[in-house]
Amino acid sequence: MNTREHADSHDLIHDWNRLPGSFIYADLTVELDDETLRDGLQNPSVVDPPIDRKIELLHLMVDLGIHSADIGLPGAGPRARESCLALATEIVDNDLPISANCAARTVAADIEPIARLSQSTGLRLEVGAFIGSSPIRKYAEGWDDEKLLRSTQEAVRFAVSEGLDVMYVTEDTTRSQPETLRSLYTAAIEAGARRICLADTVGHATPFGVRQLVRFARELVATSGEDVKIDWHGHRDRGLGMPNALAAIEEGVDRVHGTALGIGERVGNTEMDLLLVNLRLLGMHDHDLVSLPRYCRLAAEMCGLEIPHAYPVVGRDAFRTGTGVHASAIIKAIEMGDEWLVDWVYSGVPASMVGCEQTIEVSPVSGMSNVRFWLASHGYDASNEDLARSVFDLAKRSDHTLTVDEIRAEIGPPA
Repeated sequence: MNTREHADSHDLIHDWNRLPGSFIYADLTVELDDETLRDGLQNPSVVDPPIDRKIELLHLMVDLGIHSADIGLPGAGPRARESCLALATEIVDNDLPISANCAARTVAADIEPIARLSQSTGLRLEVGAFIGSSPIRKYAEGWDDEKLLRSTQEAVRFAVSEGLDVMYVTEDTTRSQPETLRSLYTAAIEAGARRICLADTVGHATPFGVRQLVRFARELVATSGEDVKIDWHGHRDRGLGMPNALAAIEEGVDRVHGTALGIGERVGNTEMDLLLVNLRLLGMHDHDLVSLPRYCRLAAEMCGLEIPHAYPVVGRDAFRTGTGVHASAIIKAIEMGDEWLVDWVYSGVPASMVGCEQTIEVSPVSGMSNVRFWLASHGYDASNEDLARSVFDLAKRSDHTLTVDEIRAEIGPPA
């Protein structure tokens, strides 16, 4: 097949996303922080995978152009420390082009193991020091602002003194009071933090709220006079993980966090895989995404999960259709030999971008074009009207998409 390169490719899609006055994502840059091996493993239904699988996933992050990875919380115990050590060593020994961070509460007991890890491997690590900041969290924990401020200052100063970069994370940022955030962020920056993270810990925010919060944070950083980066860490309790991440990017955050398949605490985090796809389509990520299905399959397999059949891009049905009208358009594009048209005529994501292709099935809602295409694709004479009619009638009597075995049981093997 040829690939359509010329201007008429764009003439065939009227893109309302890119009308004059629309936001131009390609003018921005944003980094990606993969939280699969830390926040992702906090999901109560996942299995903490063996180290060799974690290392394999780390390499796939590199393949996908992900900039940094949270490799764990070494203060959680011996198993966590062993895993963090192996991942850090892998990065150093193979000179992997990915930076690493580790999570920690704002206490020296959690930060000290990260410092030892950095010193023993020679890998410069960033500590993601987190503390709850919302009124409801303070009330439940019996904390006051003085305690939060003292813990912040002591933890950040200790981390900096140990040679660690500091990302200061306020948990439940999206339900925290401006005066509390201003006090905590200012204290963290003055103590040496060079990155702050806005965390939508319980998936509370809407895109409007994200915009207001990021604007607030950017103004605060500008006032500080320091070179401080801003991260966005979103959860999807309301199903708003992706739109919130895009809103944060539009408002100018420097880095966005996500996890493979969106796994994470409760219902999970922003989906790193879908974030990569969207940024690629928006012109913000030019790295090859052919290994994206492998990244997602590995994450599911090693954590003991199944990818839902209708999951976007990497689900079994993402590029699969049994509907007559849809299939007819795709088949005509295939017959024209136009790869670009095949990718786009009935899909908002080009299958080839992630190393996949469109698949035509036979189902109760199929037309004869589905049947003939299926027959030809499986070694049958598609011009044989008796064969085609037998398969078509079988589909119309069925209540599901036909399997290869079911069709062959009806018409026999190819001649």
